[in-house]
Amino acid sequence: MKIGFFSEAGYEGKVSRNHPNMRTDVAWVCALDATHHPFPRLQELPNNLYDVGVMILPKKRETLLNYPLLEQYRRVCKKVTVMQESYYNYWQDSSIAEQIWYFNFITEMDIIFCHNDVDLMYYSGLTNVRTELLPTVMITDGIARRDELGSGVIIGGNWVRDYGGFDSYQVALELTDDITAVTTGRMKKEESQMLKHIPWVLWREWIDILSQFNIGVQLGTAAAGTFNLNCSFHGIPCIAYSNSNTQRILHPLTTVELGDLERAKEIANKLKDDKFYKLCMETTKKRYEMYYTEKVFLDNWNRVWNEK
Repeated sequence: MKIGFFSEAGYEGKVSRNHPNMRTDVAWVCALDATHHPFPRLQELPNNLYDVGVMILPKKRETLLNYPLLEQYRRVCKKVTVMQESYYNYWQDSSIAEQIWYFNFITEMDIIFCHNDVDLMYYSGLTNVRTELLPTVMITDGIARRDELGSGVIIGGNWVRDYGGFDSYQVALELTDDITAVTTGRMKKEESQMLKHIPWVLWREWIDILSQFNIGVQLGTAAAGTFNLNCSFHGIPCIAYSNSNTQRILHPLTTVELGDLERAKEIANKLKDDKFYKLCMETTKKRYEMYYTEKVFLDNWNRVWNEK
């Protein structure tokens, strides 16, 4: 099967397995041995070049409204799919014109790919299009898992609503005041007065940095779930909401229902017990091997296209 990916990313071609910035979208291209093209190149590609196309629409779509994207996409790919971007209704923050364009575009797809079970339900209800999971995947070549316990707590987002950084911080305080956060483009400058931050780094460096921590907390909206997945790979217990598949599947002992900060704090305190911590650590490492290796990802992809 010849697979093409299309997004606003500027690179073109295949992705080597030693790529230094193997974030989720890049890992998909690599794992599927696909070829990536930026949107402007679509009109220059020959007819029926790919058996399957996977398109990741940008968050800002105004420039696409008057471009024959669907026509060009169907010309180049025999089957056309779209991958959910961010959490399931993020697109409704756009202008009315962009919302209508987005809805009309996704209803013309052969498949809508989603991150989580909750997203499958949403897009199935919104459209009559077949929906399938395209799980987050890690390319782990050359990456060493942590072989000793780390220290401190890391929260998986900044202090904005979508990342739930303030809530994660409050839960983390149950464990320690040695708290670190990741850095995103939406980080508020005042955060630096409250806790430490990891500067923006390439994905490969991030994975090594993460291995130095003891516990993760991510009480934000459910999207790709990379933070929860990365924690699981290293055997780091993560406290987060159940609407993220990577959390619910990989961290069953530290998962809480949406908004249940009381339970999240209880689990944080339970993690001070060495026996419970070890159980959580061993459970998430075992479940990573069962449900989220690259082989499992490829088996799921093949199932999608083999089912009638």
